[in-house]
Amino acid sequence: MAIATINPATGETIKIFEPLKDAEIASKLDLAGQTFQHYRQTSFYQRSQWLEKAAIILEQEKADFAKLITLEMGKPYQAAIAEVEKCALVCNYYAEYAPSFLADVTVKTDASHSFVRYQPMGVILAVMPWNFPFWQVFRFAAPTLMAGNVGLLKHASNVPQCALAIADIIHRAGFPQGAFQTLLIGAAKVADVMADDRVKAATLTGSEPAGASLAAAAGKQIKKTVLELGGSDPFIVLESGDLETAVVTATTARMLNNGQSCIAAKRFIIAESIATEFEKLLSEKFLALKVGDPMEPDTDLGPLATPDILQDLDQQVQSAINSGGKVLIGGSPLSHRPGNFYPPTIITDIPPDSAIAQEEFFGPVALLFRVPNIDAAIQLANATPFGLGASAWTNNHQERDRLIAEIEAGAVFINSMVKSDPRLPFGGIKRSGYGRELSIQGIHEFVNVKTVWLK
Repeated sequence: MAIATINPATGETIKIFEPLKDAEIASKLDLAGQTFQHYRQTSFYQRSQWLEKAAIILEQEKADFAKLITLEMGKPYQAAIAEVEKCALVCNYYAEYAPSFLADVTVKTDASHSFVRYQPMGVILAVMPWNFPFWQVFRFAAPTLMAGNVGLLKHASNVPQCALAIADIIHRAGFPQGAFQTLLIGAAKVADVMADDRVKAATLTGSEPAGASLAAAAGKQIKKTVLELGGSDPFIVLESGDLETAVVTATTARMLNNGQSCIAAKRFIIAESIATEFEKLLSEKFLALKVGDPMEPDTDLGPLATPDILQDLDQQVQSAINSGGKVLIGGSPLSHRPGNFYPPTIITDIPPDSAIAQEEFFGPVALLFRVPNIDAAIQLANATPFGLGASAWTNNHQERDRLIAEIEAGAVFINSMVKSDPRLPFGGIKRSGYGRELSIQGIHEFVNVKTVWLK
Protein backbone atom coordinates (compact mmCIF):
# COMPACT_ATOMS: atom_id res chain seq x y z
CA MET A 1 0.00 0.00 0.00
CA ALA A 2 1.37 3.40 -1.00
CA ILE A 3 2.13 5.95 1.69
CA ALA A 4 -0.10 8.73 0.45
CA THR A 5 -2.77 11.28 1.24
CA ILE A 6 -5.83 10.36 -0.83
CA ASN A 7 -8.98 12.37 -0.16
CA PRO A 8 -11.67 9.75 0.63
CA ALA A 9 -14.44 12.19 -0.26
CA THR A 10 -13.21 12.63 -3.83
CA GLY A 11 -10.65 9.91 -4.53
CA GLU A 12 -8.05 12.58 -5.40
CA THR A 13 -4.42 11.77 -4.60
CA ILE A 14 -3.07 14.81 -2.76
CA LYS A 15 0.49 13.81 -1.89
CA ILE A 16 2.68 10.71 -2.15
CA PHE A 17 5.53 9.98 0.26
CA GLU A 18 8.65 7.88 -0.28
CA PRO A 19 9.07 5.18 2.39
CA LEU A 20 12.19 5.40 4.51
CA LYS A 21 15.17 3.47 3.23
CA ASP A 22 16.88 0.92 5.48
CA ALA A 23 19.71 3.32 6.26
CA GLU A 24 17.22 6.02 7.26
CA ILE A 25 15.37 3.59 9.54
CA ALA A 26 18.67 2.60 11.14
CA SER A 27 19.52 6.26 11.71
CA LYS A 28 16.23 6.88 13.47
CA LEU A 29 16.72 3.80 15.65
CA ASP A 30 20.21 5.08 16.54
CA LEU A 31 18.81 8.45 17.52
CA ALA A 32 16.03 6.87 19.59
CA GLY A 33 18.47 4.66 21.47
CA GLN A 34 20.89 7.52 22.13
CA THR A 35 18.13 9.89 23.20
CA PHE A 36 16.74 7.44 25.73
CA GLN A 37 20.01 7.36 27.67
CA HIS A 38 19.69 11.02 28.63
CA TYR A 39 15.93 11.51 28.30
CA ARG A 40 15.27 8.91 31.01
CA GLN A 41 17.17 11.17 33.43
CA THR A 42 14.87 14.17 32.90
CA SER A 43 12.54 15.07 35.75
CA PHE A 44 8.80 14.54 35.87
CA TYR A 45 8.51 18.31 36.18
CA GLN A 46 10.38 18.88 32.91
CA ARG A 47 8.39 16.23 31.04
CA SER A 48 5.15 17.71 32.39
CA GLN A 49 6.16 21.16 31.14
CA TRP A 50 6.79 19.81 27.66
CA LEU A 51 3.56 17.79 27.62
CA GLU A 52 1.50 20.78 28.75
CA LYS A 53 3.09 22.77 25.93
CA ALA A 54 1.99 20.06 23.48
CA ALA A 55 -1.56 20.46 24.79
CA ILE A 56 -1.37 24.21 24.19
CA ILE A 57 -0.22 23.68 20.60
CA LEU A 58 -3.04 21.21 20.00
CA GLU A 59 -5.64 23.67 21.32
CA GLN A 60 -4.26 26.68 19.49
CA GLU A 61 -3.93 24.94 16.13
CA LYS A 62 -6.84 22.49 16.35
CA ALA A 63 -8.59 23.92 13.30
CA ASP A 64 -5.61 23.14 11.07
CA PHE A 65 -5.05 19.70 12.57
CA ALA A 66 -8.75 18.86 12.21
CA LYS A 67 -8.70 19.80 8.53
CA LEU A 68 -5.74 17.49 8.04
CA ILE A 69 -7.55 14.61 9.77
CA THR A 70 -10.67 15.13 7.64
CA LEU A 71 -8.65 15.42 4.45
CA GLU A 72 -6.76 12.17 5.04
CA MET A 73 -9.43 9.87 6.49
CA GLY A 74 -12.77 11.57 5.98
CA LYS A 75 -14.33 12.06 9.41
CA PRO A 76 -16.69 15.04 9.75
CA TYR A 77 -14.75 18.20 10.55
CA GLN A 78 -16.52 18.88 13.84
CA ALA A 79 -15.66 15.36 15.01
CA ALA A 80 -12.05 15.98 14.00
CA ILE A 81 -12.00 19.14 16.14
CA ALA A 82 -13.27 17.08 19.10
CA GLU A 83 -10.54 14.50 18.48
CA VAL A 84 -7.78 17.10 18.68
CA GLU A 85 -9.30 18.57 21.84
CA LYS A 86 -9.29 15.13 23.42
CA CYS A 87 -5.59 14.80 22.62
CA ALA A 88 -4.94 17.99 24.57
CA LEU A 89 -6.97 16.53 27.43
CA VAL A 90 -4.88 13.35 27.65
CA CYS A 91 -1.67 15.38 27.55
CA ASN A 92 -2.79 17.52 30.47
CA TYR A 93 -4.05 14.46 32.34
CA TYR A 94 -0.73 12.64 32.28
CA ALA A 95 1.24 15.84 32.86
CA GLU A 96 -0.67 16.18 36.14
CA TYR A 97 -1.00 12.58 37.30
CA ALA A 98 1.99 10.65 35.94
CA PRO A 99 4.30 11.67 38.82
CA SER A 100 1.94 10.13 41.37
CA PHE A 101 1.22 7.09 39.16
CA LEU A 102 4.95 6.36 38.99
CA ALA A 103 5.94 7.28 42.53
CA ASP A 104 7.69 4.66 44.68
CA VAL A 105 5.24 2.42 46.54
CA THR A 106 6.35 1.30 49.99
CA VAL A 107 5.47 -2.28 50.94
CA LYS A 108 5.83 -3.48 54.54
CA THR A 109 7.95 -6.62 54.73
CA ASP A 110 10.62 -7.94 57.09
CA ALA A 111 13.17 -5.68 55.35
CA SER A 112 14.16 -2.39 56.92
CA HIS A 113 12.66 -0.81 53.83
CA SER A 114 11.15 -2.37 50.72
CA PHE A 115 9.37 -0.68 47.89
CA VAL A 116 8.32 -0.87 44.24
CA ARG A 117 9.91 1.52 41.77
CA TYR A 118 8.66 2.17 38.23
CA GLN A 119 11.39 2.79 35.67
CA PRO A 120 11.27 3.37 31.90
CA MET A 121 11.99 0.48 29.53
CA GLY A 122 13.47 2.25 26.53
CA VAL A 123 12.30 2.59 22.93
CA ILE A 124 8.61 1.70 22.46
CA LEU A 125 7.18 1.07 18.99
CA ALA A 126 3.59 2.15 18.29
CA VAL A 127 1.74 0.77 15.27
CA MET A 128 -1.33 2.95 14.94
CA PRO A 129 -4.51 3.00 12.79
CA TRP A 130 -6.05 5.65 10.59
CA ASN A 131 -9.50 5.93 12.17
CA PHE A 132 -8.49 8.25 15.02
CA PRO A 133 -5.16 9.39 13.59
CA PHE A 134 -4.35 11.89 16.36
CA TRP A 135 -6.10 10.41 19.41
CA GLN A 136 -4.74 6.89 19.09
CA VAL A 137 -1.20 8.27 18.93
CA PHE A 138 -1.48 10.76 21.78
CA ARG A 139 -3.07 8.24 24.13
CA PHE A 140 0.13 6.24 23.58
CA ALA A 141 2.59 9.14 23.48
CA ALA A 142 1.47 11.01 26.60
CA PRO A 143 2.03 8.18 29.13
CA THR A 144 5.03 6.80 27.23
CA LEU A 145 6.90 10.10 27.29
CA MET A 146 5.92 10.86 30.88
CA ALA A 147 7.28 7.46 31.96
CA GLY A 148 10.68 8.36 30.51
CA ASN A 149 10.45 6.10 27.47
CA VAL A 150 10.95 7.27 23.90
CA GLY A 151 8.53 6.49 21.06
CA LEU A 152 8.65 5.37 17.45
CA LEU A 153 5.44 5.76 15.45
CA LYS A 154 4.57 3.56 12.49
CA HIS A 155 1.27 5.12 11.46
CA ALA A 156 -1.26 3.88 8.91
CA SER A 157 -0.12 4.49 5.33
CA ASN A 158 -3.14 6.65 4.45
CA VAL A 159 -2.51 9.28 7.15
CA PRO A 160 1.17 10.23 6.63
CA GLN A 161 0.63 13.96 7.08
CA CYS A 162 -1.08 13.37 10.42
CA ALA A 163 1.87 11.23 11.48
CA LEU A 164 4.38 13.92 10.56
CA ALA A 165 2.30 16.65 12.20
CA ILE A 166 2.19 14.75 15.50
CA ALA A 167 5.96 14.34 15.60
CA ASP A 168 6.30 18.06 14.84
CA ILE A 169 3.93 18.99 17.70
CA ILE A 170 5.94 16.94 20.17
CA HIS A 171 9.24 18.45 18.99
CA ARG A 172 7.87 22.01 19.09
CA ALA A 173 6.66 21.37 22.63
CA GLY A 174 10.30 20.98 23.68
CA PHE A 175 10.88 17.23 23.79
CA PRO A 176 14.31 16.14 22.48
CA GLN A 177 14.38 15.37 18.75
CA GLY A 178 14.79 11.64 19.30
CA ALA A 179 12.14 11.29 22.01
CA PHE A 180 9.38 10.75 19.44
CA GLN A 181 9.90 9.96 15.76
CA THR A 182 7.63 9.03 12.90
CA LEU A 183 8.66 6.14 10.66
CA LEU A 184 7.14 6.39 7.19
CA ILE A 185 7.40 2.68 6.42
CA GLY A 186 5.14 -0.06 5.13
CA ALA A 187 3.80 -2.91 7.25
CA ALA A 188 6.44 -5.30 5.88
CA LYS A 189 9.17 -3.38 7.74
CA VAL A 190 7.56 -3.64 11.19
CA ALA A 191 9.04 -7.04 12.04
CA ASP A 192 12.56 -5.75 11.29
CA VAL A 193 12.06 -2.76 13.58
CA MET A 194 10.64 -5.04 16.27
CA ALA A 195 13.74 -7.24 16.02
CA ASP A 196 16.11 -4.36 16.77
CA ASP A 197 17.59 -4.73 20.26
CA ARG A 198 16.93 -1.10 21.09
CA VAL A 199 13.16 -1.58 20.73
CA LYS A 200 11.95 -2.99 24.04
CA ALA A 201 8.18 -3.29 23.54
CA ALA A 202 5.34 -2.42 21.18
CA THR A 203 1.73 -1.41 21.15
CA LEU A 204 -0.72 -1.82 18.28
CA THR A 205 -4.24 -0.62 17.65
CA GLY A 206 -5.77 -2.14 14.56
CA SER A 207 -7.06 -5.33 12.99
CA GLU A 208 -6.76 -8.89 14.27
CA PRO A 209 -4.30 -9.93 11.51
CA ALA A 210 -2.09 -6.92 12.20
CA GLY A 211 -2.15 -7.63 15.93
CA ALA A 212 -1.34 -11.31 15.43
CA SER A 213 1.56 -10.40 13.14
CA LEU A 214 3.08 -7.92 15.60
CA ALA A 215 2.58 -10.27 18.55
CA ALA A 216 4.32 -13.07 16.64
CA ALA A 217 7.27 -10.82 15.77
CA ALA A 218 7.51 -9.62 19.37
CA GLY A 219 7.19 -13.14 20.71
CA LYS A 220 10.26 -14.25 18.80
CA GLN A 221 12.20 -11.50 20.59
CA ILE A 222 10.52 -12.05 24.01
CA LYS A 223 9.21 -8.49 23.98
CA LYS A 224 6.02 -7.21 25.55
CA THR A 225 3.04 -6.03 23.48
CA VAL A 226 -0.24 -4.31 24.17
CA LEU A 227 -2.93 -4.96 21.56
CA GLU A 228 -6.21 -3.11 21.06
CA LEU A 229 -7.94 -4.87 18.17
CA GLY A 230 -11.39 -5.16 16.69
CA GLY A 231 -14.75 -5.16 18.35
CA SER A 232 -18.34 -6.10 17.63
CA ASP A 233 -19.82 -4.30 20.59
CA PRO A 234 -23.34 -5.19 21.71
CA PHE A 235 -25.87 -2.46 22.45
CA ILE A 236 -28.53 -4.09 24.61
CA VAL A 237 -31.89 -2.45 25.26
CA LEU A 238 -34.18 -4.17 27.75
CA GLU A 239 -37.83 -3.38 28.38
CA SER A 240 -37.06 -1.36 31.52
CA GLY A 241 -34.63 0.92 29.65
CA ASP A 242 -35.35 4.45 28.42
CA LEU A 243 -36.22 3.63 24.81
CA GLU A 244 -36.13 7.11 23.31
CA THR A 245 -32.80 8.04 24.90
CA ALA A 246 -31.41 4.66 23.89
CA VAL A 247 -32.36 5.25 20.24
CA VAL A 248 -30.74 8.69 20.16
CA THR A 249 -27.59 7.29 21.76
CA ALA A 250 -27.64 4.24 19.47
CA THR A 251 -27.51 6.53 16.44
CA THR A 252 -24.48 8.37 17.78
CA ALA A 253 -22.82 5.17 18.95
CA ARG A 254 -23.15 3.47 15.56
CA MET A 255 -22.30 6.47 13.35
CA LEU A 256 -19.31 7.71 15.37
CA ASN A 257 -16.40 8.33 13.00
CA ASN A 258 -18.53 7.32 9.99
CA GLY A 259 -19.09 3.97 11.72
CA GLN A 260 -15.35 3.23 11.73
CA SER A 261 -14.63 2.80 15.42
CA CYS A 262 -13.59 -0.31 17.30
CA ILE A 263 -15.91 0.64 20.19
CA ALA A 264 -18.85 1.67 18.03
CA ALA A 265 -22.10 -0.10 18.85
CA LYS A 266 -22.47 -2.69 16.10
CA ARG A 267 -24.92 -5.38 17.26
CA PHE A 268 -28.19 -4.03 18.62
CA ILE A 269 -29.81 -6.62 20.88
CA ILE A 270 -33.35 -5.55 21.68
CA ALA A 271 -36.03 -7.03 23.93
CA GLU A 272 -38.81 -8.49 21.79
CA SER A 273 -41.51 -6.39 23.48
CA ILE A 274 -39.93 -3.11 22.30
CA ALA A 275 -38.07 -4.26 19.19
CA THR A 276 -40.60 -3.08 16.62
CA GLU A 277 -40.71 0.41 18.10
CA PHE A 278 -36.92 0.52 18.37
CA GLU A 279 -36.53 -0.45 14.69
CA LYS A 280 -39.00 2.26 13.65
CA LEU A 281 -37.33 4.99 15.70
CA LEU A 282 -33.79 3.99 14.73
CA SER A 283 -34.73 3.93 11.04
CA GLU A 284 -36.11 7.47 11.36
CA LYS A 285 -32.91 8.67 13.03
CA PHE A 286 -30.68 7.02 10.43
CA LEU A 287 -32.68 8.40 7.51
CA ALA A 288 -32.42 11.91 8.94
CA LEU A 289 -28.61 11.85 8.88
CA LYS A 290 -26.94 14.02 6.25
CA VAL A 291 -24.36 12.19 4.16
CA GLY A 292 -21.91 14.42 2.36
CA ASP A 293 -18.75 16.51 2.30
CA PRO A 294 -17.06 15.97 5.68
CA MET A 295 -15.73 19.54 5.65
CA GLU A 296 -19.26 20.94 5.75
CA PRO A 297 -20.37 21.75 9.32
CA ASP A 298 -23.80 20.15 9.01
CA THR A 299 -22.55 16.80 7.62
CA ASP A 300 -23.35 13.86 9.91
CA LEU A 301 -21.74 11.07 7.88
CA GLY A 302 -18.69 11.35 5.66
CA PRO A 303 -16.96 8.79 3.45
CA LEU A 304 -15.24 5.60 4.50
CA ALA A 305 -11.47 5.92 4.63
CA THR A 306 -10.52 3.85 1.56
CA PRO A 307 -12.13 2.14 -1.44
CA ASP A 308 -11.10 -1.25 -0.03
CA ILE A 309 -13.00 -0.59 3.20
CA LEU A 310 -16.06 0.39 1.16
CA GLN A 311 -15.83 -2.80 -0.89
CA ASP A 312 -15.31 -5.01 2.16
CA LEU A 313 -18.29 -3.49 3.96
CA ASP A 314 -20.57 -3.96 0.95
CA GLN A 315 -19.48 -7.59 0.64
CA GLN A 316 -20.36 -8.14 4.29
CA VAL A 317 -23.80 -6.61 3.76
CA GLN A 318 -24.40 -8.91 0.80
CA SER A 319 -23.26 -11.90 2.88
CA ALA A 320 -25.69 -10.88 5.60
CA ILE A 321 -28.50 -10.76 3.05
CA ASN A 322 -27.51 -14.14 1.62
CA SER A 323 -27.58 -15.55 5.15
CA GLY A 324 -31.20 -14.50 5.57
CA GLY A 325 -30.83 -10.90 6.71
CA LYS A 326 -33.36 -8.25 5.72
CA VAL A 327 -32.27 -4.71 4.85
CA LEU A 328 -34.56 -2.09 6.36
CA ILE A 329 -32.72 0.94 4.95
CA GLY A 330 -29.54 1.48 2.92
CA GLY A 331 -27.67 -1.61 1.80
CA SER A 332 -25.49 -0.51 -1.13
CA PRO A 333 -22.75 2.07 -1.87
CA LEU A 334 -23.71 5.57 -3.02
CA SER A 335 -22.35 5.10 -6.53
CA HIS A 336 -23.88 8.31 -7.91
CA ARG A 337 -21.10 10.41 -6.40
CA PRO A 338 -17.30 10.24 -6.16
CA GLY A 339 -15.69 9.10 -2.94
CA ASN A 340 -16.13 6.14 -0.60
CA PHE A 341 -19.67 6.80 0.59
CA TYR A 342 -21.95 4.19 2.16
CA PRO A 343 -25.41 5.13 3.48
CA PRO A 344 -26.76 4.45 6.99
CA THR A 345 -27.89 0.84 6.86
CA ILE A 346 -29.98 -1.37 9.15
CA ILE A 347 -30.17 -5.15 8.75
CA THR A 348 -32.50 -7.42 10.73
CA ASP A 349 -33.24 -11.15 10.87
CA ILE A 350 -29.61 -12.29 10.55
CA PRO A 351 -29.37 -15.81 12.04
CA PRO A 352 -27.35 -15.33 15.25
CA ASP A 353 -25.37 -18.51 14.56
CA SER A 354 -24.39 -17.51 11.02
CA ALA A 355 -20.75 -16.80 10.21
CA ILE A 356 -21.48 -13.20 9.22
CA ALA A 357 -22.99 -12.49 12.64
CA GLN A 358 -19.55 -13.12 14.14
CA GLU A 359 -17.80 -10.47 12.03
CA GLU A 360 -17.04 -6.82 12.76
CA PHE A 361 -18.78 -4.38 10.40
CA PHE A 362 -16.49 -1.33 10.09
CA GLY A 363 -18.88 1.23 8.69
CA PRO A 364 -22.38 2.74 9.16
CA VAL A 365 -24.22 -0.60 9.32
CA ALA A 366 -26.36 -1.65 12.29
CA LEU A 367 -27.28 -5.29 12.88
CA LEU A 368 -30.53 -5.72 14.82
CA PHE A 369 -31.40 -8.82 16.84
CA ARG A 370 -34.53 -9.59 18.89
CA VAL A 371 -34.32 -11.52 22.16
CA PRO A 372 -37.04 -12.74 24.55
CA ASN A 373 -35.28 -11.92 27.84
CA ILE A 374 -32.08 -10.87 29.58
CA ASP A 375 -30.70 -14.42 29.53
CA ALA A 376 -30.86 -14.50 25.74
CA ALA A 377 -29.48 -10.95 25.52
CA ILE A 378 -26.38 -11.81 27.54
CA GLN A 379 -25.86 -15.07 25.68
CA LEU A 380 -26.03 -13.30 22.30
CA ALA A 381 -23.82 -10.44 23.50
CA ASN A 382 -21.12 -12.96 24.40
CA ALA A 383 -21.56 -15.08 21.25
CA THR A 384 -18.70 -13.39 19.39
CA PRO A 385 -14.92 -13.76 19.38
CA PHE A 386 -14.62 -10.11 20.41
CA GLY A 387 -14.75 -8.56 23.87
CA LEU A 388 -13.99 -4.86 23.73
CA GLY A 389 -16.96 -2.89 25.06
CA ALA A 390 -20.70 -3.20 25.68
CA SER A 391 -23.55 -0.78 26.25
CA ALA A 392 -26.72 -1.87 28.04
CA TRP A 393 -29.93 -0.03 28.82
CA THR A 394 -32.02 -0.89 31.85
CA ASN A 395 -33.50 0.80 34.91
CA ASN A 396 -33.72 -2.46 36.82
CA HIS A 397 -30.95 -2.86 39.41
CA GLN A 398 -30.94 -6.65 39.24
CA GLU A 399 -30.62 -6.56 35.45
CA ARG A 400 -27.85 -3.99 35.73
CA ASP A 401 -25.86 -6.13 38.14
CA ARG A 402 -26.21 -9.18 35.91
CA LEU A 403 -25.11 -7.28 32.81
CA ILE A 404 -22.03 -5.93 34.59
CA ALA A 405 -21.11 -9.34 35.98
CA GLU A 406 -21.84 -11.55 32.97
CA ILE A 407 -20.98 -9.61 29.82
CA GLU A 408 -17.54 -10.62 28.51
CA ALA A 409 -15.87 -7.32 27.66
CA GLY A 410 -13.19 -4.91 28.77
CA ALA A 411 -15.82 -2.26 29.50
CA VAL A 412 -19.54 -2.22 30.26
CA PHE A 413 -21.45 1.06 30.09
CA ILE A 414 -24.93 1.14 31.61
CA ASN A 415 -27.37 3.65 30.08
CA SER A 416 -24.57 5.29 28.10
CA MET A 417 -22.50 4.65 24.98
CA VAL A 418 -19.03 3.13 25.20
CA LYS A 419 -16.24 5.70 25.06
CA SER A 420 -12.63 6.10 26.11
CA ASP A 421 -11.69 8.43 28.96
CA PRO A 422 -8.13 9.22 30.12
CA ARG A 423 -9.22 8.55 33.71
CA LEU A 424 -10.32 4.97 33.01
CA PRO A 425 -8.40 1.96 31.65
CA PHE A 426 -9.23 1.02 28.07
CA GLY A 427 -8.80 -2.34 26.34
CA GLY A 428 -10.42 -5.66 25.59
CA ILE A 429 -10.40 -9.40 26.10
CA LYS A 430 -10.71 -12.41 23.78
CA ARG A 431 -9.79 -11.47 20.19
CA SER A 432 -10.15 -7.77 20.99
CA GLY A 433 -6.65 -7.88 22.43
CA TYR A 434 -4.89 -7.61 25.77
CA GLY A 435 -3.30 -5.02 28.01
CA ARG A 436 -4.69 -1.62 28.85
CA GLU A 437 -4.24 1.97 27.76
CA LEU A 438 -5.05 5.16 29.68
CA SER A 439 -5.39 5.77 33.43
CA ILE A 440 -2.78 4.40 35.84
CA GLN A 441 -2.99 0.94 34.25
CA GLY A 442 -1.95 2.34 30.86
CA ILE A 443 1.21 4.06 32.08
CA HIS A 444 2.21 0.90 33.98
CA GLU A 445 2.22 -1.23 30.81
CA PHE A 446 5.63 -0.03 29.60
CA VAL A 447 7.70 0.33 32.74
CA ASN A 448 10.01 -1.96 34.66
CA VAL A 449 8.18 -2.71 37.89
CA LYS A 450 11.26 -3.08 40.06
CA THR A 451 11.26 -4.58 43.54
CA VAL A 452 13.76 -2.94 45.89
CA TRP A 453 14.77 -4.53 49.22
CA LEU A 454 16.95 -2.84 51.84
CA LYS A 455 18.12 -4.92 54.76
